Amino acid sequence: MVCCDTIMNVCSTSSYQYCIYAENLSFTLQGAHKSFRIKMRLAKKQKQNRPVPQWVRMKTGNTIRYNAKRRHWRRTKLKM
Repeated sequence: MVCCDTIMNVCSTSSYQYCIYAENLSFTLQGAHKSFRIKMRLAKKQKQNRPVPQWVRMKTGNTIRYNAKRRHWRRTKLKM
């Protein structure tokens, strides 16, 4: 578990609510040392997270307009 004081010093915020939020999410934060398997999975997810190519939109007559599985790094977390 990450200490609240260190989070507040690093993030330079005095919000208690943010401190509790960051403390609860500390187990999901990714460290610098990753196994090769996790690194490959992250690379695949990074490649999948892109918009639909324009030629696909033209080919389908604009019926496929966007990537429904698009993921934002802050809103939707990977199950890792």
